[in-house]
Amino acid sequence: MGSVRVFQREQPEERMEVELVSVGTELLLGEIVDTNAVYLAEKLSELGINVHHKTTVGDNTERLAAALRISLGRSDVVLATGGLGPTEDDVTAAAVAHVVGGDLVEDEATAEKIRSFARQGGPELLDSLLKQARVPSRATIVPNPVGTAPGFILEQDGKTVIALPGVPAEMKAMAERTVLPHLAGLAAKEGSATIFSRVLRLAGIGESQAEAEIADLVRGQQNPTIAPIAKRFEVHLRLTARAADKGAAQEMIAPVEREIRKRLGDHIYGTDEESLEMIVGRLLREAGLTLGVAESCTGGLIGHRLTNVPGSSDYLMASLVTYSNESKSDLLGVPSETIREHGAVSGETACAMAAGVRAAVGADVGLSVTGIAGPGGATPTKQVGLVYVGLADEAEVSWEEHRLRGDRAMVKERAAQMALWLLCGALRKRSGSEERQ
Repeated sequence: MGSVRVFQREQPEERMEVELVSVGTELLLGEIVDTNAVYLAEKLSELGINVHHKTTVGDNTERLAAALRISLGRSDVVLATGGLGPTEDDVTAAAVAHVVGGDLVEDEATAEKIRSFARQGGPELLDSLLKQARVPSRATIVPNPVGTAPGFILEQDGKTVIALPGVPAEMKAMAERTVLPHLAGLAAKEGSATIFSRVLRLAGIGESQAEAEIADLVRGQQNPTIAPIAKRFEVHLRLTARAADKGAAQEMIAPVEREIRKRLGDHIYGTDEESLEMIVGRLLREAGLTLGVAESCTGGLIGHRLTNVPGSSDYLMASLVTYSNESKSDLLGVPSETIREHGAVSGETACAMAAGVRAAVGADVGLSVTGIAGPGGATPTKQVGLVYVGLADEAEVSWEEHRLRGDRAMVKERAAQMALWLLCGALRKRSGSEERQ
């Protein structure tokens, strides 16, 4: 199913604008990645809310206050994350109070929650923790269900400042329970138009090639729009329509989706939140098949992805990491002659691994991967990124060769993606479900 999004005014350029402000010197030093901004930008996009600016500022009251003034001058809402903790360098509340011209006051409910927490951990915690209860006057508290630092919402002169803690788990819980519904309400006040989006998920094709296949559709888009998005090792096409209601938006998207499927159907494996491993699991379950996996260069990544899907024990028998040549022979029965003659990284070894794991664990289907992830291990005839994927069932054993780019981690992840994509294609062909998505 797609997601329904409500926005403020009919023209996209007139929609409510939210600016993200990420607070923390550690972000500027590159010590941590700003995952909060990524999460919030995606969620705001789903609400049909524009995010045209994102600012990162260190733990300094004056610099943060200056950044807030700039943000409030060009955006309707400023959503800040970070700087609400108990230490001296947590300055967000003070900076906001300075900008809007108010004082910091103690929120009694938050203070009592902190006192209760401090009684359990010792009185020495109390003074520093109580700093978190001081928020700008006139602010509305955003409860923190998983921590002690509250957030707050402050509206003044048609502008809104929202502050949330920087701890991702706390920020997400508070955003989902309070902040995002609040923003959805603000966005809906001046209009009732609906934005509906449907995402087509593609594998086995690059963004440039996918976009070239639908270039005329992209050039002619107005409503609905088509947005190609390069994700990690796959491509998403987001189709978005604006209409009076969800049903009308879906009707607008349907013919565009049908045309895209005519051109790219072989590469479309799922929609919206469906991952490749979810589709593989569904196909295995529907066919009543079990799977055994033998991994070498991917080191367990395929098994990790498969077991991320609830209920995967219904079809995944085992995932064996057979990294050494000896383990390939001892656990999978790969003939030592095959490895000596063709090498551990070869189509022949991949086939033997797939057939071997199928037999070893009693699975209906065997999947394998072997390759050179780098940076070492290359030979004059076998370079870093060379990967072979094997597949075995009751009828045949086959393999694919891939030459993948990137560093060690990227080669491993790309190899896992290629293995799952090969398995997905075989299962779809087996069930005749290529056009069923």
